[in-house]
Amino acid sequence: MSTTDILAVGATIAGLTMAFSPVLQIRRMRRTRSSHDVSLQYLGLLCLGFVLWVAYGVSIPNWVVVGTNMASLSVMAVTILVALRYRRSGSRRAAAGLAREAGPKPATGDVAAEGKAG
Repeated sequence: MSTTDILAVGATIAGLTMAFSPVLQIRRMRRTRSSHDVSLQYLGLLCLGFVLWVAYGVSIPNWVVVGTNMASLSVMAVTILVALRYRRSGSRRAAAGLAREAGPKPATGDVAAEGKAG
């Protein structure tokens, strides 16, 4: 096996490792049930980069570049969908919590409602 072949295998392994690394972020979002600390702009910019790498891989044609970046794009798309899901459900939970807190309050001067015996 030549040095170029060894480097090609190493590059493929590195590309696939990077492609599946967002699974760790998905796992964290599912565990915490929140995506509040995840930057959707960052994830979107990474997706743009993956699209450009796929286009480059098609143009040269290098199917390892295309394959690893398609895998990256796919996993990143799932990461974004999970993040959006938890953002929406988090907003609903927050709104429900605010609605509970905004329930009827005792009127000012109502001694019995304020818990003061009179």
